[in-house]
Amino acid sequence: MFTFRDFYQNEIRFSFSDRPFSNNPKHVWVICRFEEKWLLTKHKDRGLEFPGGKVEEGESPEDAAHREVMEETGGTIKEINYLGQYHVAGKAGHVIKNVYYAEVESLEVQDTYYETEGPVLLETIPNNVKYNNKFSFIMKDDVLTYCLEKLNK
Repeated sequence: MFTFRDFYQNEIRFSFSDRPFSNNPKHVWVICRFEEKWLLTKHKDRGLEFPGGKVEEGESPEDAAHREVMEETGGTIKEINYLGQYHVAGKAGHVIKNVYYAEVESLEVQDTYYETEGPVLLETIPNNVKYNNKFSFIMKDDVLTYCLEKLNK
């Protein structure tokens, strides 16, 4: 288990264990690859980030991951794997989020990408992502760092 502070100084606890904080998390985050590139989305307010969002009523976290990737990037997931889960102790309450890694098999152009501007493909995630204003706060804590390290092993 890892404990650290996020961009807003909230305490984060992150684990690669199977659902250490909740069997029914209310949020998902999906680290995606498409054709050897990282697949992100550009959130209209926050900037570049991997797709993710809330688990809807009656939906499993994995189903939410598939839906969020489709809604925010037009991507259809070929393969998805659970990576870990994190708990954010925020000032207004807590958030528990499952993190997945997905290989996307196709991208479809859509009429809407909801609260995002659609897919963004990157060869690499910059080393300075924590200090790069193009990226969302979601990309700036150690969850991304630990996940990328695990994926590179």
